[in-house]
Amino acid sequence: MTDQEFMRRAIWLAERGRGWTNPNPIVGAVIVKDGRILGEGYHVHFGGLHAERNAIASLTEPAQGATMYVTLEPCCHQGKTPPCTEAILEQGIARVVIGSRDPNPKVAGKGVAFLREAGVTVEEDFLRDECDRLNPVFFHYITSRTPYVVMKYAMTLDGKIATRTGASKWITGEKARAQVHQLRHQYMGIMAGIGTVLADDPLLNVRLEGMKSPVRIICDSRLRLPADSKICQTAKQYSTIVVHADGSPEAVARLEELGIQVIAMPDKTGRVDLKRLMRFLGEQGLDSVLLEGGGALNESALQAGIVQEVKVFVAPKIFGGGEAKTPVTGRGVALPGEARMFSLEAMSQVGEDLLLEYRVREETSECLPES
Repeated sequence: MTDQEFMRRAIWLAERGRGWTNPNPIVGAVIVKDGRILGEGYHVHFGGLHAERNAIASLTEPAQGATMYVTLEPCCHQGKTPPCTEAILEQGIARVVIGSRDPNPKVAGKGVAFLREAGVTVEEDFLRDECDRLNPVFFHYITSRTPYVVMKYAMTLDGKIATRTGASKWITGEKARAQVHQLRHQYMGIMAGIGTVLADDPLLNVRLEGMKSPVRIICDSRLRLPADSKICQTAKQYSTIVVHADGSPEAVARLEELGIQVIAMPDKTGRVDLKRLMRFLGEQGLDSVLLEGGGALNESALQAGIVQEVKVFVAPKIFGGGEAKTPVTGRGVALPGEARMFSLEAMSQVGEDLLLEYRVREETSECLPES
């Protein structure tokens, strides 16, 4: 096997921890000597051993003089577990091949420097693009202290998220809907607006065995959330936050009695201040939010600039109708040149549906030449 194959093995291992390590990154590690894998591991869950130490724990023979392939720079500080750099030195590992650089200020090159000073040969940025794709959530959260927000919706070929009567069950097929539950498992929070709750009465949980449900966040400016809604009826089973702008004290008390955390976070227009909400959620340790809102909340999120990624399931059907709902409402732009721009990251078929995954493009000040 080649260096690339060993690192891709580490990438594959890292993926096994997705959804369980938040707000920590997912990481994989492989220890190799004379072309043979002596040990391998990944970060299994938050608070548990890091990938490097799990790989060391699985060693079938001494690792003196071996090479470790690891998808993220090894830590060099004491956290919930001891520094991985010390474990690498203790085993006599001679070479460390690293994929991603760790932007965590507690690491940020310090792990590499520590190993090099101890005489270890370190190779950085190996298959970096592939390794970086493992952890966009961690990279965003550790540098901004706000959640990485993924806007997710399903639509028809003609861009409708519901019929003219508001019916939306179901746009996509069973395989796509199962994948949505896998997505919910991967992110720490899931957010919807009161319009979606009133129209669909969703649970917003994960209904796949062996996976966890995210914290549910409902944006409800005037606290219209019905006490008999599924959200309220299951609030003691699933952690739930309701954010309002101008709810009555009586409504607040009613929801709190059901076990819901109620937070007032108004902006100047009388709506929920989404930027402040993201800062609050980040302070609470939530590194990511899956946005499953309707057109109004999607538009507000885009206007607030809190969205980093968009995942769109496209179903092979057409609803038609000028009054049928679309993924993003609001006033919209006046000219095509004013459109928000996205970069296509991935495209895959899920059953009969198509999943398109986009990253929000960074705004630039470049001007196009006149034609």
